[in-house]
Amino acid sequence: MGLATQANAFDKLKAILLDAHRLGLYPENPFDGVTPPQYDPKRAVIPSLVQLGGIREAGDDTFNLVAELMSGCGLRNGEALAVNINNIVVDDVYRVSEQVNQTTKDYAPLKHRKEGDYRDVPLPARTRIRLLTYADTHGTIDGYPLRHPLDISKPYPSYYLQNQWDRIKRAGDVDIPEGMTIYGLRHFFASNCLSHNIPITDVAEWMGHKSIDVTFKIYRHLMPGSIGHAAQVLDLGLAA
Repeated sequence: MGLATQANAFDKLKAILLDAHRLGLYPENPFDGVTPPQYDPKRAVIPSLVQLGGIREAGDDTFNLVAELMSGCGLRNGEALAVNINNIVVDDVYRVSEQVNQTTKDYAPLKHRKEGDYRDVPLPARTRIRLLTYADTHGTIDGYPLRHPLDISKPYPSYYLQNQWDRIKRAGDVDIPEGMTIYGLRHFFASNCLSHNIPITDVAEWMGHKSIDVTFKIYRHLMPGSIGHAAQVLDLGLAA
């Protein structure tokens, strides 16, 4: 069990038991001397808009489309590889319903979801045009534009994507932030949302996080002015 899951479970259990302690069901604090799980996610390394522009054009058509989907819609790597043009609900909404599983190399339910579950995410016009252009250029099979280069009956494998990312970084032709992984493209989506004052609750839902705690712990530093802004707004209310 990962540390993030441990921390979430610990927080919920702690809230319940401390409430029981306050009600007198436990004479002593049940958490005295207990060390909580130390979940401290790595700081997200996020490309600037200029850097992102270079990264989105650095690979072949498939890599560039995946980069567009991750940065534009917040999709995970495997979710981007399972993109399907039939899941464009309306022009500005994409329905994420499956992913390419790294272990089985086949389509599978979403992370934290049962088969048939889905989530709807914003689909920027730029990303939609790029997706449809790719589909028109390369064709689709059952709506899937991304297929295995050597066997079009299979999904596009994630290791092909990772190998290309590694080659791009080694080549050094593109300005990539130190420590950034391909997942930084998804981090850009969150950063873009939060910097435009989109509620973190919406961001958590669109990114498919199991708990908003995960979103908050990873991206809280992207909202440094939120408390100060709140103080200003509250002050206006108090003055009125």
